[in-house]
Amino acid sequence: MEEPDAARPPSRLVRLLSALFYGTCSFLIVLVNKALLTTYGFPSPIVLGIGQMATTIMILYVSKLNKIIHFPDFDKKIPGKLFPLPLLYVGNHISGLSSTSKLSLPMFTVLRKFTIPLTLLLEAIILGKQYSLNIVLSVLVIVLGAFIAAGSDLAFNLEGYIFVFLNDIFTAANGVYTKQKMDPKELGKYGVLFYNACFMIIPTVIISVSTGDFQQATEFSHWKNVLFIIQFLLSCLLGMAGGLRYSFLTLNSQLKPKQPMDEESIPLDMKS
Repeated sequence: MEEPDAARPPSRLVRLLSALFYGTCSFLIVLVNKALLTTYGFPSPIVLGIGQMATTIMILYVSKLNKIIHFPDFDKKIPGKLFPLPLLYVGNHISGLSSTSKLSLPMFTVLRKFTIPLTLLLEAIILGKQYSLNIVLSVLVIVLGAFIAAGSDLAFNLEGYIFVFLNDIFTAANGVYTKQKMDPKELGKYGVLFYNACFMIIPTVIISVSTGDFQQATEFSHWKNVLFIIQFLLSCLLGMAGGLRYSFLTLNSQLKPKQPMDEESIPLDMKS
């Protein structure tokens, strides 16, 4: 019996367009974040991160209700299964936004390349992976190029460098522990994302309110500026939109008929 069209692999064109859409979203979100935090001078990367977490929760939950994706309902074992991912998740989120606000885009892009050797190192330590000499040498070349590029930066910003290196560490650790925790039969990729955001959004709001950060954000003068509001919403929407669309277009048709689109099929290097 001939299989339904939905079970046929997607064409190369569909894969290419999906990858371009995801890449475009990833690029645009950096530009939008930079504009919000520097051009407009929005005072709180933490509040922007809260908005992104809230959007992640909403999009994933609505997608689950509409059977676009699947992840398990909450039970009391989930926090133990996830730890320490929620802490790494919020650290990655806030340090990334903070470094974006303090560094130029070229320098931010260069220093983010240090995530690659950190990821390989943590995968070797935590997951026991081994890499060939060619891969190690390739990574060393990337790091050397990053050092050379960073050395030409005349606008030295120690605080920005600290935040971006923390972001590299959090990103690498988050990716490695996600691979370790992402049992397809349990939480899966989207379950990890959803519960990370759910567990950390309230503590992050409490920290923001208690430090006066939230008040600064609410008193920001550009909340009546339509262009600012549009870019703020875009910042919240672009990361999950790119990932979900890429997954839907390229991976849904590879699954068996009547099987929900489980998270284990999603590439682990996708950002939220």
